[in-house]
Amino acid sequence: MHKISKRVKAVIAYDGSSYKGFQKQNSTKNTVTYAIEEALQSLQIHSQIVASGRTDAGVHATGQIIHFDLPDFWSDLHKLRSSLNRKLKEIEFKHISRVPHDFHARFSAKKRLYRYVFKTGKPSVFEQKYISYYSDFNADLLEKSLTTFEGKHDFKHFHKTGSITHTTVREIYKTAYREHNGYHYIYFQANGFLRSQVRMMVEAAMMCAREELSLIQLGEQLSCQKKYTTKLAPPEGLYLARIFY
Repeated sequence: MHKISKRVKAVIAYDGSSYKGFQKQNSTKNTVTYAIEEALQSLQIHSQIVASGRTDAGVHATGQIIHFDLPDFWSDLHKLRSSLNRKLKEIEFKHISRVPHDFHARFSAKKRLYRYVFKTGKPSVFEQKYISYYSDFNADLLEKSLTTFEGKHDFKHFHKTGSITHTTVREIYKTAYREHNGYHYIYFQANGFLRSQVRMMVEAAMMCAREELSLIQLGEQLSCQKKYTTKLAPPEGLYLARIFY
């Protein structure tokens, strides 16, 4: 008889404006990880959670993946999901499922998709925590600048230092720009991202689209020849959208 794995995978969404980031920090308890682990402990689940990746303060998620291990008495996953959702604010457990014991939310992931949302008019008071603002821009230049990022590159000049990583090389599989009903969407799909990499790429692309940075300069920074900008796009418009396994 096969032993049932105690490990579960959860798809979660959260409002990043309410938290100082995903990862646990020494300076504050107001993080997504702390809130989830506190809710789990109240249900007698003492496992730490592991996520597909961390998000900055103010950044949201619609499809973050975490894993954790359950004690034997928690067999009803529907009840577990309902219990967690009652306890948590601005965090939603969308789905919980059993996975093999060697599943790892971060290391098992094959692709990650981020979505960035902005308007060219000032967002309303109800939108300003969830949508960024950029003034008029050239959509053709934006698409060309996004395409520049596609492929395998050393993103040494496109991330914030401070996190330990054995390599700054990442592969961007696909980029896209869409406009719908006055909302503008930028997409990045890659094997992984460095700390604040997406926000730095968005800002550089928008600088090109507003002719504050040339495509040649963007290419030079991407090939690590020269650093022109380290600015970050505002966090409000960024969403961790989906993880592929």
